[in-house]
Amino acid sequence: MMKSPICERLEIEFPLLAFSHCRDVVAAVSKAGGMGVLGAVNMPPDKLEIELTWLDEQCQGKPYGVDLLIPNKMVGKDDASMTSEKMVGMVPEEHKEFADEILASHEIQRENLEAARRASAGFGKNMREDGAQASVEVAFRHPIRLIANALGVPPRWMLDMGKKHDVQVAALVGAKTHAVRQVEAGVDILVVSGTEGGGHCGSVSTMVLVPEIARAVRAVGDTPILAAGGIVTGEQMAAAMAMGADGAWTGSVWLTTAEAETQPIVKEKMLAASSSDTVRSRSRTGKHSRQLRSPWTDAWESEDAPEPLPMPLQSLVSEPALARVDKMAESGHAGARQLATYWVGQGVGLMEQSLSAGQVVQAFKEEFASAYERLNGFLGE
Repeated sequence: MMKSPICERLEIEFPLLAFSHCRDVVAAVSKAGGMGVLGAVNMPPDKLEIELTWLDEQCQGKPYGVDLLIPNKMVGKDDASMTSEKMVGMVPEEHKEFADEILASHEIQRENLEAARRASAGFGKNMREDGAQASVEVAFRHPIRLIANALGVPPRWMLDMGKKHDVQVAALVGAKTHAVRQVEAGVDILVVSGTEGGGHCGSVSTMVLVPEIARAVRAVGDTPILAAGGIVTGEQMAAAMAMGADGAWTGSVWLTTAEAETQPIVKEKMLAASSSDTVRSRSRTGKHSRQLRSPWTDAWESEDAPEPLPMPLQSLVSEPALARVDKMAESGHAGARQLATYWVGQGVGLMEQSLSAGQVVQAFKEEFASAYERLNGFLGE
């Protein structure tokens, strides 16, 4: 076990955490000495129960975690009367028509998209207090070691449940002021995420953000820090820890692994992509997130595009359409293959081959050790 407070608190050998929507990746990383964290925002409680029961069996006692998305601000967050029909009805026709035009220009079928929007609107319930609490209660019935909130300060009840069950509560932050606020609220671990990261991200680079927050946090306590944002190698992990982090939180690097749920065409694109082939945009969820660039993302960044809607309304425009793209891309449709995209960070330029999740963990360990030795070499005798 490395001498890191992350290893001590989570009872893991190596302070590498892997965020993934794929349970196979989560289990593989935990068994390899790191910690897998299951992204569960799109899972209703009954589905989450199934996934965590599977992980209990597969992890063989090794620690794992769960990541939820409970934003502090969201359309309908405090409206108990919000229904799927009502939510879909709040999406302007202009946005639906713009998405349809993109699909039509690539000969993508557009039938029944409205029904798909209604079917997908239920995911917003998971981000409201009642839905999130139901998911958290499921999670705490399992031997998780960490639970994370991806947007904003975790609710007080989530922090209290963490203390009650001896589970570390983590929160993602992209600014120094947010980090201090999280520490004051009682968060156990900070995930400091730079703009290079895939998915939701701020505007400050990891190289600047990690030491800035490390200094601010150490001035008010001893909350451990996980660096995130573009980290896909052990050398980067070592660099982040040299700047004040206690470990690394990673996501993109697992998307091209053999176990990952990523669509085959998207894996192909990622393995061929450079670090410049991503875009930070509000067009997918309503909040800034980094994605693999494609004609879909280009269209939403054009002057003709409507202003993205607030969360979760923009997702009702993008997700049903992109699900249709994924389905048709899988069957070889040329237009769908062009449009296909997914969240990924700028570290994609360093992701050049598909390995198993266990092999990625091993590569991190070896690269970290090499970087450590190289730094020691600069000190001389």
